[in-house]
Amino acid sequence: MTDTREAVAVEDQAGPDITIRTGSGQGHTKLSAFDHALLTAGVANFNLVTLSSVIPPRSRIRLVDTVLPGGHGDRLYCVLAAAHAEHPGETVWAGLGWVCDETGKGLFVEHTAGSEESLREQIELSLDDLTRNRGGGYGPVQTVTASAHYVDRPACALAIAAYEVSPWGPGA
Repeated sequence: MTDTREAVAVEDQAGPDITIRTGSGQGHTKLSAFDHALLTAGVANFNLVTLSSVIPPRSRIRLVDTVLPGGHGDRLYCVLAAAHAEHPGETVWAGLGWVCDETGKGLFVEHTAGSEESLREQIELSLDDLTRNRGGGYGPVQTVTASAHYVDRPACALAIAAYEVSPWGPGA
């Protein structure tokens, strides 16, 4: 399940094109459930390089549901939240929240929780602290969430902000 608000686009964008994606998956193990969630989010087959949560100036943030282009094993720089349901009947939530100013710079936060209400509260509280600590000046909070439910095997909910795909070595 995904809940989104319209992403803020910056005119004359020259910074990163950050795509926001969600997915959920199941597997016989926690790891294979995570892999399935990556597949449903369109970001499988990458080596993930997780970033802290700073959005560079002039960034464009888009919500998408397509497969991210790139080669098998390329690096994907990203911010991600992954929640794992490991017990029968358990439901988990993963989400990203972000704020941007008029120049396109901003902040992401990533959280997981056992309920959507708790997840949204953590996102709002974190972004409130982060923006206050920086003196404010950011736009409204935007969010994306995903959920997963353990039915007959482990499940994973995933929210990911994909910054950039980078191949390995020269001529790759």
